[in-house]
Amino acid sequence: MSFYPSLGYLVFGSRLRRLSEYFLMEVNKVYEQQGIPFDASWFPVFYLLSQHQPVSMIEIAEQLEISHSAVSQMITNLKKKGLVKTTPCKEDGRRQLVAFSKKGEEMLQQIRPVWAAITAAMDELVASNKQSQQVLAGIAQIEQSVQIKPLSERIREQL
Repeated sequence: MSFYPSLGYLVFGSRLRRLSEYFLMEVNKVYEQQGIPFDASWFPVFYLLSQHQPVSMIEIAEQLEISHSAVSQMITNLKKKGLVKTTPCKEDGRRQLVAFSKKGEEMLQQIRPVWAAITAAMDELVASNKQSQQVLAGIAQIEQSVQIKPLSERIREQL
């Protein structure tokens, strides 16, 4: 038996991280093969902006459930690459609004077919195994459960 499956929940997070890193690496490989200088880690911001823009940095942080600092770093990186631009909010000059630059809009058009292909490939992947079809629902249930009661609290109760 493989090392990871034999340890059950003791390595649950490690297995999820390992699988996540594998998926990101494979998707980045596709972007590279297609000649698109896009990093899969940018996907959440690109997707939010593709739905509506401009979006405030605070709203991005809330939607992605990450810190404002992490959003600020990501937006700074995307600005350096010329993919997004920021402008002060007219109602509140302290808030920054984020939108695609012309280069970002062009890249979005290039990556949309890749997103469609990713969805189709993943649908095909999970269709081959009935339990795989329940992975997203299972992850969502775990996420909801740990929001109600953090894992650390659950562990302390077992000690």
